[in-house]
Amino acid sequence: MKSKILILSLALYTLNSAAQDKKAPSIGQVKPMTTGTTTAPASNAEITFAKELHDFGTISKGDNGTVEFTFKNTGKDPLIISNAQGSCGCTVPVWPKEPIAPGGSSSIKVTYDTKRVGAFTKTVTITSNAQTASKVITIKGVVNDVPAEETFPAKKPSAGSPLENK
Repeated sequence: MKSKILILSLALYTLNSAAQDKKAPSIGQVKPMTTGTTTAPASNAEITFAKELHDFGTISKGDNGTVEFTFKNTGKDPLIISNAQGSCGCTVPVWPKEPIAPGGSSSIKVTYDTKRVGAFTKTVTITSNAQTASKVITIKGVVNDVPAEETFPAKKPSAGSPLENK
């Protein structure tokens, strides 16, 4: 009798284990990949920049650190930019939120915080529905420690001023 119960228990345990394999995988198990036929249609939009690098050269602390990168949709579908992300908080991009028609142009404005002194190279990653879904544009330069208002020479005293008579 005990052997029948043992065999019956083993049979139920085996069936239960087999049923478990057909359910969702537990922690540590890898779910097999499935290939479906429901893929998003490929977009024929394409983003083409006039330039992908802007060199500010040497600028003074507090100078204007803004540049516009112009681009054109050289594809056949409307171009939609879903995100533009600077490589750090000191680089802030502003991009068009509306679709760019085929053949249309627009720009992405990138501002660098010029209160940060020293050499810099920063990137902005643009994500869109273009065939090249991710594009990177770059800004670089050197920010001097001298504030912008101190870089201009002081005016010379005019003729007949008290400083000239000394």
